Amino acid sequence: MVVKLYGQVTAACPQRVLLCFLEKEIEFEIVHVDLDTLEQKKPEHLLRQPFGQVPAIEDGDFKLFESRAIARYYATKYADQGTNLLGKSLEHRAIVDQWADVETHYFNVLAFPIVLNLVIKPRLGEECDVVLVEETKVKLEVVLDIYENRLASNRFLAGDEFTMADLTHMPAMGHLMGTDVNQLVKARVNMNRWWEEITARPAWKKLMKMAGFGLA
Repeated sequence: MVVKLYGQVTAACPQRVLLCFLEKEIEFEIVHVDLDTLEQKKPEHLLRQPFGQVPAIEDGDFKLFESRAIARYYATKYADQGTNLLGKSLEHRAIVDQWADVETHYFNVLAFPIVLNLVIKPRLGEECDVVLVEETKVKLEVVLDIYENRLASNRFLAGDEFTMADLTHMPAMGHLMGTDVNQLVKARVNMNRWWEEITARPAWKKLMKMAGFGLA
């Protein structure tokens, strides 16, 4: 059965799930939810996602929202299909989970306000909070230094193989790399090497084509 994903293909959180689907070779259908017209706040979508966000999925009678939960669910359900995103041992899986949690609690909390102000607000004709962006960049640099150190001795965040730890960073990173924040990544040799490698993956290239972004 084809999984239905409700969301907008250009948005970071739906992209996290779509990238998981592509890596795991899972059939899916995208049901477009227009964020620019606030379609996600309408009653019919609130039945799927009560907080008025995207994505949400329907898989037969099974329904789920929150992109990280959805991605973990499908990576587990189809563990023997496509790319192994979870790790090969209990210890490896713990490291994958650790760096996936780092993305949530340390990276995304800084990436989101930058993307909001540099990407989303200009598109909606709203004013960018320049002061907030600059303050957040300073905090982000501290986090990126930790990533740089980690990647100095590891090909990927959780070790020698691409996993959910890397995948979960990619949508927000992709949006950041479309701004002047890309200089913070390019200035860090190991982070830049990691980013170039993970964005060379066929699943990412396919997602970028779907989103109309070219090859970011």
